[in-house]
Formats: sequence, structure tokens, C-alpha cells
Amino acid sequence: MQMVDFREMPYVRPDMEALRSVYQATTEKLRSAKDYAEARAAFFVLQDAEEDSGTMMSLCHVRASIDTGDAYYEAEQKWLREQNAALIPLRKAYRQALADCPFRADFDAEFGPQLMKLVDAGLKTTDERIIQDTIREGELTTAYEKDSAMATTDFRGEKCNFYGLLKHMESTDRQERKEAYHAWAKLYEEISPKLDAEFDELVQIRDGMAHKLGFASYTDLAYLSRRRFDYTQEDAAEFRRQVKEIITPAVAELREKQRKRLGLDKLCYYDEALKFPEGNANPIGDMETLVKKAQAMYREMSPETGEFFDFMAKYHLFDLETRHGKRMGGYMTSFPAYQAPFIFSNFNGTSADVDVLTHEAGHAFQGYLAMRSIPVRMLCGSTAEINEVHSMSMEHFAYPWMESFFGENSEKYLTNHLLDALGVIPYMVCVDEFQHRVYADPQMDAKGRRKVWREIEKTYMPWRDYDGEPFLEEGGFWMQKQHIFLYPFYYIEYALAQMCAFQFYGRMKKDRSAAWQDYLRLCRAGGTKGYFDLLKVGNLLNPFQPGTVEASVGHVIEELKMRY
Repeated sequence: MQMVDFREMPYVRPDMEALRSVYQATTEKLRSAKDYAEARAAFFVLQDAEEDSGTMMSLCHVRASIDTGDAYYEAEQKWLREQNAALIPLRKAYRQALADCPFRADFDAEFGPQLMKLVDAGLKTTDERIIQDTIREGELTTAYEKDSAMATTDFRGEKCNFYGLLKHMESTDRQERKEAYHAWAKLYEEISPKLDAEFDELVQIRDGMAHKLGFASYTDLAYLSRRRFDYTQEDAAEFRRQVKEIITPAVAELREKQRKRLGLDKLCYYDEALKFPEGNANPIGDMETLVKKAQAMYREMSPETGEFFDFMAKYHLFDLETRHGKRMGGYMTSFPAYQAPFIFSNFNGTSADVDVLTHEAGHAFQGYLAMRSIPVRMLCGSTAEINEVHSMSMEHFAYPWMESFFGENSEKYLTNHLLDALGVIPYMVCVDEFQHRVYADPQMDAKGRRKVWREIEKTYMPWRDYDGEPFLEEGGFWMQKQHIFLYPFYYIEYALAQMCAFQFYGRMKKDRSAAWQDYLRLCRAGGTKGYFDLLKVGNLLNPFQPGTVEASVGHVIEELKMRY
């Protein structure tokens, strides 16, 4: 497709009947192909068709995220879910034909074995028996997005959603922080009956799908669906243990320093975001100003990043401002037919706005490179364990330009960023263990989940003090993590990736050019290899190996002892 400004991209409902015909024709051609050239050509015909329909699906999703109250795109999403689910039998037949193709070895020789590993995994994780379950799961996740996006409260004369309250939770006025925190908690408490009911059903549906597909539990299905070919549930548990032994004590010590720095008798949850008594570093300028500063930064960073961000800015491939009815959170997606990444976020006037322009831009940069160099779309993106290395490492590579965003408070920002990068890891493993516990006992009720969350929280984050707020004291905090609802088991990847991002950061201090070349090579490799092999491409240590956690975070802990 000819590239156009995002604001002018036309949404055209995909011709699903035509796509079904392409699936059927491709399946037959793979079964009857006389040589590799014929099988290869059929593969790419289907890829082109999927690329066109996938672009429209992505565009619909973005427009629905921008305004969850838009009835047209809400209805379109429902229709697309149903149509996509109906493709499951055809998609499975196609994958089976590709897996059984007599020229499978030729595909391996040209594109590497990872392609067929993905095909084989897809055969085990999709089936016509779960079509209706897939549709219902999508309906429930959409309901969650809408319920959380539409929740608002009046706070000190301002109509605030969850993101609007977060900026008040960084105020230097402790009473303002406390009031904002209670308002934030009350918002979740008010919608918790809906969220509990949605999650109850999600767990049952997911557990049911796993059993229909022959898995012992949804956890087993989720690991394969997330393409965790290289590590197991036991490996994840061992990684969490290392976090508890090495990172939790270091963060606890830093929290105690924070308490003293803020002059408090005790550090409550609503104090955690404020690192400096005079206030955190906030970026200088509005959304348009920050984007222009980011554009100047990426032009200076490297020729590749300059070209990438100029493209993003030229075609307005962002939606960054928070608005009533806009979906919570941030993400990067793509419009493959345009070879265009897209960044979605909710700016709130804090340093998190700059983090978006580095984190999500790291994802987008990798996607921009891969879509232009890797012919097989299935291999453009890797697993989340690697994808988050792209984004988190970019946050550190951007450090030299932070004075542009924060002026005289740039050092304050850097300290805060490192504190948060290290300090959030125990929370990340809480989310991971919580999901393992929930899906190990799918009959667990809402109160049981809250009890489990609070128990886990006290293990990895013993400093967390909710100051008597009942809803959070009983374990309601887990509800604010949308990944648990929308992307089950997606979260430990952030912690694993931060180990690698810290490795890149440590090497930047010694030889930035060499670190950047390793990073660039990793981005360009996309998902052409498995997780462990891609770590080797980037010259990165395996987070599951003994000693890697300590080696990755040691220099960060030492730096923070000097900075904070």
C-alpha cells in the first residue's frame, strides 16, 4: 500500500471470503507442489493476503483503543473477532500442510528452523473446538478495556481517569498524594465487581480451552502460545527466587533511603512514586514539543534511528494524549501493509511521557527495521523476552539526551529512571507468580485471588504499605495490571529483558559504540531465531544461568548507592 498519514488511513472491512479462498488455495498448492519454488510462492501469496487483512484489523483495534465509546469500531472489532475465529479450521489446515510439506527442509534452509517451530506450535494451540471460546474471550477483554477506560472521578475540581490521578500521586504535597491515592483505590473498588466477574469467566474459558486442546492446565497452553520453547515453569520459578534473594533486599534498602530522604516516619504506597522531596523531574513542554525533542534525539543517535523517527513523525504514527474514554496503557503495534509501526499511549505530564518516547519507540524502531529486511512476517518480531530488550535498552541508550527533555533536572530524572527500572522487578515477578497460582487453581474465587496476591506481594515487596486502605490491604492491587486480563502470562518477560537491558547499559558506560552495534544487530535479527540464540546475537548473558541476575544488576545497585 502507498504510505499515507495515519489520520487519513482508510479502514476497509477485510474481504474475509476472499481470504478464506486464499487459505484453501494455498493449502492445496502446498499439498500438491512439485518443487520448493511452487511451495514458496504459495506461502508468500497467503502472507500478502494476511498482511492486507491484518493491517485493517490493527487499524480497527487502534481506533477502538483511541475511543472505547466509538460504537462503529466496537462493532467492527466484534465482527472481526468472529470472522477471525471462524478462520481457525482453515488456518490449522494450512499450517498442517506447511508442516507436512515435502519441502520443509528447504524452508528451514532459507529461513531457519524457527519458522517451522512456530508452525508446529500453532498446530497445538489452535483448533475449531475453541472457536466460540476465542470469541467470548475477546468479548470479555474488550469489556474490561471499556470498563477501565470509562472509570472517572472528580478530584479537586478536575475530572480524572486512572492516569489523571497518577500525576497527583507524584505531588510534593503528601496530603494531595494521599487523597489521589484513595481516589485511585476507590475507582478500582467501585468497578471491582465487574472486573472480578470478567476475570472469573476469563479464567474458566482459558482453562476450558486448555483441556479441550489436551493440555493439563492453561499454564501449559500459555507457555506454548507465548512460544516459550527455551525455558520452563521451573526455570521461571528459579528466576523469581534469584530476584527475591538479590534484588528485593537491594530495593528494600533503597526504599529505606527514600523514606529518610522524604523525611517520613513510614513510606506508604502513595509515597513510592516521589523520589525527591522537592519533586520529581517532569518533562519540559507539551506533547508536540516532546515529540520534536525526540525527533532531534533520534537524528543524533544514529542514521537508522533518525530515518525511523522522521518516518513516524511525517505520517503522525502516534496517539499519545490521554482522553476520557481512551483505553488505558500504552503499546506499539504495526500496519504491515504500510510497513509502519504505531505508538499508542496516555501522556500525563510526568516523566513517564518521556519513557514512552523511548520504550515504545524501541519496539517501533525494531519493527521498522525488521519489516524492511525480513521477508517472512512471522519472523519480524520475536518473543516478548527479546522484544522487551529492544524497548528497555532504548530507554538507557537515550540517557545522553535527557537534558533536552528535563533541563537542569536531567540527573534527577536519570536517578529516578534507574530506581524505577530496578525497583519494579520484584513487582514483575509478583505478577508472574500470581498468574501461575491462579491458573493452577481455576476455581479460586475473587477473595481467594486477593489473598494470594497480598501473600505474594509481601514476599517480594515487603516494604509495600497501603496505609490501611481496605481494598488494597486485602489484595485488590492486582486488578490494575491490565496484562493479567488481556495478555495472560505476559509479564515476567519484562524482568528477563531488564536483565539484558542492564547488561547493555553496563557496556554503554565502557564502549557505547560496541554496545550499540550489538543492539542494532539484535533488532535486525527480529524473530529469526529462538530466545537463547538471539541472546547470543546480542552478546547477552542468559538470565536463567546462575549468577546472571547478580552480574546484570550489580553495577546498577552500586551506581544507585552513589546517586541516591
